[in-house]
Amino acid sequence: MNDKHLIKPWFAILLLMQLVVAGIAIATDIIYFKIGVAGLGIIALMYAHKHHLNKVLDVWVVAIAFGASMVGDCFLSSMNGNSSMFMIGIAFYLLAHIGYLLFSVLNGIIKRGLTVGILIAFLIFYFLALYPSIPDKLLALIVLFYLVVSCVSVGAAFGIKACPKVKWPFVIGIALVLFSDTIISLKEFVKYNSLDFMILPTYYLAQIGITLGLYYKSLRKEMHL
Repeated sequence: MNDKHLIKPWFAILLLMQLVVAGIAIATDIIYFKIGVAGLGIIALMYAHKHHLNKVLDVWVVAIAFGASMVGDCFLSSMNGNSSMFMIGIAFYLLAHIGYLLFSVLNGIIKRGLTVGILIAFLIFYFLALYPSIPDKLLALIVLFYLVVSCVSVGAAFGIKACPKVKWPFVIGIALVLFSDTIISLKEFVKYNSLDFMILPTYYLAQIGITLGLYYKSLRKEMHL
């Protein structure tokens, strides 16, 4: 079997570290561990693509997206009911989604039919469940824009033109981010807490999936060096 199709030892170690850090973050809620999964993802992406960093704009935008999500984590972990902190955190998560969207667009096309279908479903959810529960209209507008970008990001992920090992971990990761964000919106605005236990596991699995997909992208580049 061609060893370029296998996970290399250094990446396996980083992947295991991501899983361990995610587990500790879920158990302790300590911010250093909460941002650690994305931080390890950045390290993995930079090392995996180290021989051609000047040629992988798409990888850079995902690394920046991970960085933005880390900042967002810091703000949301420190908000203590402060709506301004929440809005700033959401703004950084929005930057992360834009980064994921750019990666998808740089590697494929937006699946219009799928995107429209997802948008319709989530707009109905927004106007029926979320909007009536958000007293701050600026926040309501930010959440709406965030929702639209998130849905388009999922539709674009499905349009990526890449081998399955690159595409599907990324697609699953982006879908899990949207799922996690949906649960957060239910918690913060509708005060529905029954699914709270799924927020962090799905969020960290999303980051791990995205990291895995872009790692396999580096292997395909090695095969063409």
